[in-house]
Amino acid sequence: MLLPSIFENDFMDNFFDDVFTTPKFNFNQSSIGQMHTDVAEYDDRYELDIELPGFKKEDIKADIKDGYLTITAATTSDNDEKDKNGKYIRRERYTGHCQRSFFVGKNITEEDIKANFKDGILKLAVPKKEPAKEVEEKKYITIE
Repeated sequence: MLLPSIFENDFMDNFFDDVFTTPKFNFNQSSIGQMHTDVAEYDDRYELDIELPGFKKEDIKADIKDGYLTITAATTSDNDEKDKNGKYIRRERYTGHCQRSFFVGKNITEEDIKANFKDGILKLAVPKKEPAKEVEEKKYITIE
């Protein structure tokens, strides 16, 4: 007798597997704390859109060192609610930190990069620069 696919032996196993992989229940450790980034390339620049929901402008730091642009975001919140007698009804604390680095080239400086933070999105414009060409020095050989 042919049965619909929902009556297969592993129906319950698949059912529970699917429930916990939906976005609402997704506990995938690789996505926690990530700064999801979109990178667009133009003729003269790269534009990065980095999602930082829940962070304020003051929580975000961007620096450049040895050709690496590093974005760091850290926040702490403390929600204490007490009743009229001073007893805690609810206490919640949250501390979050994330960091991401991009190689932009050793010839890019902090003055070259333009940044803007609005609605939880950090937008960065990184110009394209050709590496400075080293001037070849002529070296003469002494003839005796």
